[in-house]
Amino acid sequence: MNKKLQLVFSLMMAFALVVLAACGGGSSSDTKEESNSGTSGSADEGSKDTGEVVKAKVGVISYLTGPGASYGEAITNGLKLANKEITEAGEVELELKIEDSAGKQEEALSAAQKLMNSENVDIIVGPTLSTEMQVVAPEADLNGVTIIGTSTTAAGIPQIGDYVFRNSIPESMAIPASVQKAVDEYDVKKVAILYGNDDVFTKAGYDVMKQVAEDMGLEVVTTETFQLGQSDYKAQLTKIKNMNPDLILCSALYNEGSVILDQARKMGIDVPVVGGNGFNSPEVIKIAGDASNGLIVATPWFGKKDDEKVKKFVEAYKAEYGMEPDQFAAQAYDGLYLVAEAVKNAGEADRDAIRDAMAEIRDFNGVLGTMSFDEEGDIVMEPTVLIIKDNEYVVFE
Repeated sequence: MNKKLQLVFSLMMAFALVVLAACGGGSSSDTKEESNSGTSGSADEGSKDTGEVVKAKVGVISYLTGPGASYGEAITNGLKLANKEITEAGEVELELKIEDSAGKQEEALSAAQKLMNSENVDIIVGPTLSTEMQVVAPEADLNGVTIIGTSTTAAGIPQIGDYVFRNSIPESMAIPASVQKAVDEYDVKKVAILYGNDDVFTKAGYDVMKQVAEDMGLEVVTTETFQLGQSDYKAQLTKIKNMNPDLILCSALYNEGSVILDQARKMGIDVPVVGGNGFNSPEVIKIAGDASNGLIVATPWFGKKDDEKVKKFVEAYKAEYGMEPDQFAAQAYDGLYLVAEAVKNAGEADRDAIRDAMAEIRDFNGVLGTMSFDEEGDIVMEPTVLIIKDNEYVVFE
């Protein structure tokens, strides 16, 4: 009897060991399958493995209040429209965290610190002005947060750090193209330069204009300066008129630039004007009216281009906001698509991975054209030279 019980007990123990071994093996296999399917580990790892929607927080610093709010409004509109389309496409989900800088360095920096530290964003779009980017970009780079400017065109922006990019063409690319076109068309020999001397953006434009004039062998008959918010330019324009230049090179934001055009024409100055990137706004025509005719600018954006992607964007923007998009809206629109591309290729909301994916973008087809980033994070693309005729921008041919 005891022997029988002992035999039964032994059989039961052996069976239990087999069951435990089987369960142990199954548990190991199940754990591996869960890890591969993304049901264990972080959600970001799951996104990479299963093709789920990749999510990321995008901080936006935009000039929404103050004299240059038109820039910020266009930029924010472009971002929101792009984000709507990106979300509908279903590959990437971007949460926009928008902050107003009012065009001021200290407010832009404060917004950036809030976005990086409190909101814990994965990437930043903006700020609007080069003066703002000069203080924000170093902070973003220090924190390892990718930042992309969609409207900052002053020299040296991407060179601030490895995490700094832009898809707005620099003045060093735009101004030479527009000046060359004007020189060829009007047989220019003498130029006058007028620029804002208290803003990084307009000063950078002046530096390029001066260098271009030297490179082309043009005589600079006078160089005049002004300040942001100035309303009377008669003293500067009188000097320019007395020097009788063939062409005026003007680096200004649209508020000051529009008034300069209006006052120049009223004073009988009818020579053509090449403007810096600040003139690339429909606001110039609204403010200066007929006086804007003859203004020459180079831009990556032309809304009347015979291109299906451009037409689709213009139609969608008009349906959403009741107006046509300007350069700043288009650059922001493409800028967020570049962000989405980087996030998608990174496969996760990881700051370093997003930075590396952004740097690798080549031949991206947007409404601006075909875009790539060079080794410093600057955009590579071809600008289009426009002239205002009959109160509208047309290709300067």
